[in-house]
Amino acid sequence: MYVEIVMKKSFRLENLDCAHCAAVMENRIRKIEGVYEANISFMTKRLVLDADEDRLPEILIAAVAICRRIEPDCFIKE
Repeated sequence: MYVEIVMKKSFRLENLDCAHCAAVMENRIRKIEGVYEANISFMTKRLVLDADEDRLPEILIAAVAICRRIEPDCFIKE
């Protein structure tokens, strides 16, 4: 039997300059397999992920790619 462990993790979004871009990033990150919830606060420049702990490394790679594609100067930091 496989038990999924959901992990809540928070990240800083450095150089996030566009509220609309943040909303687009949030919606796209939510569609990554293994992500249960994703919230981006433009005001605090934070990304909060509820995700499958076992898939977190691949989820972060996909999230970074999404952020860089939408806002090239934006970086995800722990």
